[in-house]
Amino acid sequence: MRLPLICFVSLTLIFQAAPFARSQSPSVRSVETALAEAGDNRSEMAGAWERVAETERAGMKFLLEHMPINDLKTLKGEYLLENVSLAFQARRESAWGKDLPEELFLNDVLPYASINERRDAWRKEFHSRFLPLVKDITRPGLAAAKLNQTIFNELAVKYSTKRRRADQGPRESMESGLASCTGLTILLIDACRAVGIPARFVGTPLWSDNSGNHSWVEVWDGEWKFTGAAEATGDELNRAWFIDRASTAQIDSPEHAIYATSFRTTPLSFPMVWDRDNQSVFAINVTQRYLKASKPLPEGFVRLRVKTLGVTGLDRCRANVIVRDDQGNVVFRGQSKDESFDANDHLTIEVPRGQQFQLEMQAAEGQVRQTVVAAEDGTLVTLTAATPAATPAATPAAGDSPPNKSADADEDPLAQLRNFLALPRAERHELAVQPFADKALDKTQAEQALALLVADHEAFIQQSRAAEMDAKLIKVDDVDMPFDLRRFGEKPTAGHCLIISMHGGGGAPKQVNDQQWQNQKRLYELEEGIYVAPRAPTDSWNMWHQAHIDALFTRLIENLIAIEGIDPNRIYITGYSAGGDGVFQLAPRMADQLAAAAMMAGHPNETKADGLRNLPFTLHVGGKDAAYKRNEHAQTWSDQLDQLRLADPSGYEHWAKVYPDKGHWMDREDLAGVKWMTKYTRNIFPDRVVWLQDDVLHDRFYWLAVHKAQANAGDRIVAQRDGQEVTIETAPAGQLKLLLRDEPNLNLDDEIVIRRADREIWRGKVKRTVATLNQTLTDRGDRAATFSAMVHVDL
Repeated sequence: MRLPLICFVSLTLIFQAAPFARSQSPSVRSVETALAEAGDNRSEMAGAWERVAETERAGMKFLLEHMPINDLKTLKGEYLLENVSLAFQARRESAWGKDLPEELFLNDVLPYASINERRDAWRKEFHSRFLPLVKDITRPGLAAAKLNQTIFNELAVKYSTKRRRADQGPRESMESGLASCTGLTILLIDACRAVGIPARFVGTPLWSDNSGNHSWVEVWDGEWKFTGAAEATGDELNRAWFIDRASTAQIDSPEHAIYATSFRTTPLSFPMVWDRDNQSVFAINVTQRYLKASKPLPEGFVRLRVKTLGVTGLDRCRANVIVRDDQGNVVFRGQSKDESFDANDHLTIEVPRGQQFQLEMQAAEGQVRQTVVAAEDGTLVTLTAATPAATPAATPAAGDSPPNKSADADEDPLAQLRNFLALPRAERHELAVQPFADKALDKTQAEQALALLVADHEAFIQQSRAAEMDAKLIKVDDVDMPFDLRRFGEKPTAGHCLIISMHGGGGAPKQVNDQQWQNQKRLYELEEGIYVAPRAPTDSWNMWHQAHIDALFTRLIENLIAIEGIDPNRIYITGYSAGGDGVFQLAPRMADQLAAAAMMAGHPNETKADGLRNLPFTLHVGGKDAAYKRNEHAQTWSDQLDQLRLADPSGYEHWAKVYPDKGHWMDREDLAGVKWMTKYTRNIFPDRVVWLQDDVLHDRFYWLAVHKAQANAGDRIVAQRDGQEVTIETAPAGQLKLLLRDEPNLNLDDEIVIRRADREIWRGKVKRTVATLNQTLTDRGDRAATFSAMVHVDL
């Protein structure tokens, strides 16, 4: 047979032995068990179960029995009820619905998500927009082909390596207009399911030639057939550019097999290489159907792949390619692909092995000739347009070795990293899948590797995000945050400090909050530093502690580290009134990104101070500020911090100041709090960490990390580091990751011991790697918060 269409994404992946098989076969939960596992969200799940129509109860039962645990704990009942109702409606309306097997409907039409994408409400809009396109089509396969030809133009979404992330939800892709093959695949699957077509997510974590991963769509048309999202082939399915690669997949190799998602519980996890520790999505191995699907090569021939770049050498351009043999005879003419096509969709030519050819590129930007020798099957040749003034002399053949691999396999990892970073970003596959990324480094190599990675990452941020900083508008997902920026004083050698200052207002009309923002812009003057006053994205009472704030602030900080050169160890937050509420909430959960925090005239709501163990915290309130009991809360928090400090004398640095004669406005005397906090510098690697998860979950805190899918609000982890020994005093069951690096009192060349209370649970030497350095750098773009080694421990 022939195969589904595809797209590549940049991913983080470290393969382990049999990485996609679960440690034990999961059992299907009952509805009662699901309601119990929903925890604090039980009322939402129970409400959906009680209110679902009797004719649709089987659908709700299926979702509750099989949905990821995090969805049980977070989704709203109305969201599920709408999805179930519209899925059954689409089944009734489609010409094929009455003949659709129940198991296909439940597993491949009813589900509200494909992988770990954001749980957007897409079904109602997609049903109304796309049903008219297919209402007269009688076969689901033809309907899917029609959608693939139509929806991407209608939604104004195209393939791009510049998309924000691989696993975008449908609305994220629609808002930005850009998506990876993963994001495009999610869009097409959702469109199919919205009109009653069974569709599922398919992909491989790594092609057998190590050229990257890919994702595509399978739809049910009497049997499963494939198509590439946004790569329509007319009314035909089972045609795609990646057929040759899919035909060499390895059914027994976890990293080189092909998998399809399943909402129904199975023994396998889908290999989401963009979120490699996440095992929440079930899968089946479908490799067999893709084997030997391509046309066999004639004896003695190999496939030569050709990529053409514009004169900058950065982006692919469309060009005419002419191939001549050693006698000058034209043996092939074709056209290459530009950036609107998948990053690995190259012009492919079949040529005799070992013979010499001349390739000529003719493009609007210029032309070039290059002599190559056909090497192994799959050799990639890159042609870069030369301007008319350039000499089109023959250049050495490119791509004689597999992509992203050094020509000398014995080079040290540092040399291989340099070769990798020398490639244009569009040509790189994810760094973590490179063989050198997991090789052991010595201390000096780790320091040099980090310097290379930081330079590369910050250059990318400078290039890709300069426009948003010039516009003074940060955007994450569908949320915008304007900001104002002022600079003060001479820039120190290590960089300016940064103060993020949050305005008041809250649940008020937009014009009120706008005026509060204007006030905040000029509230404080600094002797030195960068003062940023953001405008809250919403006008709600909790404007500064909604879940999107953490991501917006993290992106803002990352940009300022790279573009303004701020000192990442001297970042502070403050806020007045509703902005003070935000400080109360954000400081404990973002403590490891900050050096200190100053709360002005706010109230804490439900938040707790535990996470402030390593974050100096000052609070300033008027003694007559009785609204929301701000003055009483200030005294309560001061007492709590006193007690925490008494029990842990090396932590919980704080200063509480109540101004007896002041009301809500403190006549700028609170500036003392700003000056107080700026004398502190962050310690990203403290000896003791107290981590209390807020309702906005984080997967990393100082030198501790967890899988976000396993995190729950209220989880408490306390860990102590004493030289080469780490003691986990308190932690919930699950897997904990320890991030380590060489410090004056920690040598990664020596043995590390990890204890759980009084019991030793791990002992050994850790390995410094490029992969860990890169992962901890790109998590936040914080060069001072990187680590070279990681240890996983099961608790």
